[in-house]
Amino acid sequence: MNQPTGSVLLAKGVRQLTDAGVPDAPRDARRLLAHAVGVEAGRLTLILPEPVTQEAEARFAALLQRRAGREPVSHLLGYREFYGRRFKVTRNVLDPRPETEILIEVALQDAFASVIDLGTGSGCILLTLLAEMPEARGVGTDLSEDACRVAEDNMHALDLGERAAILRTSWADGIEGQVDLVVSNPPYIGLDEMDGLSPEVHDHEPHMALTDGGDGLSAYREISQQAANLLRVGGRLIVEIGPTQADAVAQMFADNGFEKVRVIQDLDGRDRVVSGEYHG
Repeated sequence: MNQPTGSVLLAKGVRQLTDAGVPDAPRDARRLLAHAVGVEAGRLTLILPEPVTQEAEARFAALLQRRAGREPVSHLLGYREFYGRRFKVTRNVLDPRPETEILIEVALQDAFASVIDLGTGSGCILLTLLAEMPEARGVGTDLSEDACRVAEDNMHALDLGERAAILRTSWADGIEGQVDLVVSNPPYIGLDEMDGLSPEVHDHEPHMALTDGGDGLSAYREISQQAANLLRVGGRLIVEIGPTQADAVAQMFADNGFEKVRVIQDLDGRDRVVSGEYHG
């Protein structure tokens, strides 16, 4: 029996995902087909005219079924690209998002030798900062043991084990000393907003990384207080926020001894990051 070509399978995949209501079905179908046949997505066009093996066809069919069930593409591939690097992801960590790269850009505006990432998840923020700042050392904390394992896997994959440590704890509990930089992308979605999330997020990402179970601001209250005890004078605290939280978080910074508080927008013009310098 003649095997279908990549083009035939791709068209079928696009139809299946479109019928399932998957956003941007053509993009996802291409990424899944490339993964199934074992080529980089950018090279898929070169092999589309060729027949696809039975094994690859079966892999593609299984991936399509899972994506039609709204499982995130990153979970199907096992990784997500972030700031030019590949990070392992599972359903136990928040999927790294492009808007979080704004936090990275803000952090890299000034040099630092030491950094703590509170609620590190996959480790994408901590490890990216250390990779971009070769002399720096850092610690990532997370309450989830499973998340810590993922972060450690990413740490070793990026060969950063000599400069990074992953600790299982709640925010900065048990951490002492003064550092140059504290960063965090904490759970900031209010409990009343959870039902409005896409199935990819609501059904497949850890709720403890998405919401505090309340107004979405409790993590900032704790982090702004703890960071004041972790930072040297002139050290920086930088956090990602939800688009309606800038005023409240900026006030928490000011109440805890932070100056030069700034709100930075993402590429869509939404408030995305708050930063400040600690001066006691």
